[in-house]
Amino acid sequence: MKSLNRRNFIKSASLSGAALSSGSFRAAPSIFTSLTNQAIAGKVGIIGLDTSHSVAFTKVLNDANAEADVAGCPVVAAYPHGSKDIESSVERIPGYTEEIQELGVKIVDSIDALLDEVDFVLLETNDGRRHLEQALPVFEAGKPVFIDKPISASLPDAIALFNASEKYGVPMFSSSSLRYTGSVQDVVKGSIGNVLGADAYSPAYLESTHPDLYWYGIHGVETLCTVMGTGCQSVSRQHNDNVDVVTGNWNDGRIGTFRGMRSGELGYGGTAFGETGIAPIGPYDGYRPLLVEIVNFFKTGQPPVSAEETLEIFAFMTAADVSKQRDGQSVTLEEVMTEAKEKAEL
Repeated sequence: MKSLNRRNFIKSASLSGAALSSGSFRAAPSIFTSLTNQAIAGKVGIIGLDTSHSVAFTKVLNDANAEADVAGCPVVAAYPHGSKDIESSVERIPGYTEEIQELGVKIVDSIDALLDEVDFVLLETNDGRRHLEQALPVFEAGKPVFIDKPISASLPDAIALFNASEKYGVPMFSSSSLRYTGSVQDVVKGSIGNVLGADAYSPAYLESTHPDLYWYGIHGVETLCTVMGTGCQSVSRQHNDNVDVVTGNWNDGRIGTFRGMRSGELGYGGTAFGETGIAPIGPYDGYRPLLVEIVNFFKTGQPPVSAEETLEIFAFMTAADVSKQRDGQSVTLEEVMTEAKEKAEL
């Protein structure tokens, strides 16, 4: 495969990767032996076996009795790496590698080898710092890709990913599975009329290598931004060891809040306030609704979430970090987007 100069997209991108020793993995049986009743739309490859999502998604996509909305895109190959230094992620790779092999998935020793085997890619690496580096060869190879949350570990990297997608003409999207919770989608489709405001909550565990809300708070933030829609102008954040509360001000005067929890009873949900009613946004429906969207994306090439919407979510979380640094002062999304664009090589 032709090599790509990653520095065209982001100065901090690294070409280094962890090579696997050849012969360290046993061969997997062909997945097609158990999918004889499915019309195969395309073969899927996974990058990153350091997250439970990789195994959970494969179990759904490789189910021989899968319903039509998640059928036809079986996972056939996987490249295990993965975070290099987040211990909670690295230590999972051997176990998830063994589990996914038992599902009939072939283990390969490089991303290039993976791309030779598949039509579509699930970029599942838990470490958002590696996503740009790992996605660029996928774009170069012309393979549509879903990038799991967080899309990156910085706003400049997120911008660079969409720039690369546009440059190579290869579709991509990223989303938390919380976006497709049934009650959230009901509100989006107008169950309570125009949304006047919303409160959302989720766990918000912290990881030192990522901006605070990127690692886990994104679930609740994406829930909030999904029901509110685009147009957030500024955010302010209150923070302590147990909780974050982020207030967003939208350009039409609406207000939405996110509560990120790190103690007590934890969960996912919230409330949406509309012109014709008040609706709960939760509980969580699991991974299947997201996989329906991913399979449709692979089959049609049409991303269900726009670049604009995804970048606004990450600008929201970035501005919340800046607000924390400024003792809760309001920070505009325009400010953080302008700075991020200057850092990303457009």
